[in-house]
Amino acid sequence: MIKVAIIGTGAISGAHIEAYLQFPQRCKIVALCDLNPDKAEAKRAQYGLDARVVSDYRELFQDGIDLVSLCLPPYVHAPATIDFLKAGSHVIVEKPMASSLKECDEMIEAAKRSGKLLSVIAQNRFRNPIMKLKQVLDSGLAGRILHAQADSLWWRGHCYYDLWWRGTWEKEGGGPTLNHAVHHIDGLLWMLGRPSEVLASMTNVAHDNAEVEDLSIAILKYPSGALGQLTSSVVHHGEEQQYVFQGERARISAPWRVAASTSMPNGFPERNRALEEEIQRYDDGLPKLPYEGHTGQIENVLNAIEHGTSLMIDGESGRSTLELIMSIYKSASTGMAVKLPLQPDDPFYTREGVLQSVPYFYPKTKSVEHLADVGITLGSSYGEQ
Repeated sequence: MIKVAIIGTGAISGAHIEAYLQFPQRCKIVALCDLNPDKAEAKRAQYGLDARVVSDYRELFQDGIDLVSLCLPPYVHAPATIDFLKAGSHVIVEKPMASSLKECDEMIEAAKRSGKLLSVIAQNRFRNPIMKLKQVLDSGLAGRILHAQADSLWWRGHCYYDLWWRGTWEKEGGGPTLNHAVHHIDGLLWMLGRPSEVLASMTNVAHDNAEVEDLSIAILKYPSGALGQLTSSVVHHGEEQQYVFQGERARISAPWRVAASTSMPNGFPERNRALEEEIQRYDDGLPKLPYEGHTGQIENVLNAIEHGTSLMIDGESGRSTLELIMSIYKSASTGMAVKLPLQPDDPFYTREGVLQSVPYFYPKTKSVEHLADVGITLGSSYGEQ
């Protein structure tokens, strides 16, 4: 039986708790930790857990914890992850992996030295429409990808940034580019690999209580010559999120839609129904995942612990995502195109360098200990019913 601890019992912790509870024969939540023990007690009561509650995670180092889910603010991901790896626990850390590439490298090194697993939450890979889109891309039926579009469109009210750690570069580490589009950036990297160059712009148009951006747009250039575009936002009503890939032969997307064209003698398009039907048959024939979202990723980690199978999202994957995010922030801060990879001597490699280099849009004018626990949105289902 794998002994699990949940570190941080804010809104996202519920997704982790509910996922672990799907596997009662394989794991048990034995501890909850939060600086505010009342929050942890409330979660324990809500889910009927037989778990110890502590306010300092270091109290758990002697408890033989096998696996921890870190659901803390980004600025403490690195030290808490490293502490638990050194203590002999496997770690699942919420996105973003850390607040700097230097911290990512330190976390990866700690995992190597400890021999323990490090997985970074990217639960959208474990959604049927995204997994199937990846497999259709890999099939080559759409042809070489020429253009990619990812829309990470969310909406958050003004009070969202009143929470004490949000809205500051020091503690949250950034706005929606880091904390919301992280899923879409992970997906783009998974599907297309690393771009060679980034050109970006960012602004804050609706949240004058936050230092960080609430909207950014990035243009990505790939070694193949393909272009990509990424919009990261918390000002879009409707929270419509999508991936669209334009290939040489066809267009495919999540939410799912396929379209294919061939050329008439004058160069204008003619619908290629045969290819559309072929791609649709391929998509229809793909199996569904046994578990989705956080549950799917946590099952992947449990399998890796129990059977030595591979992690779908490891520390290197989390680092690659943060590298692209920091490249976007660097370009948007300097007004210049940025070439990847970022090097250790780059100001955007360290947390201190980032804090000195980014624009501070507005001073944080309000700081509350917690917001009302009335539910959160976890993103699009990408059309799946």
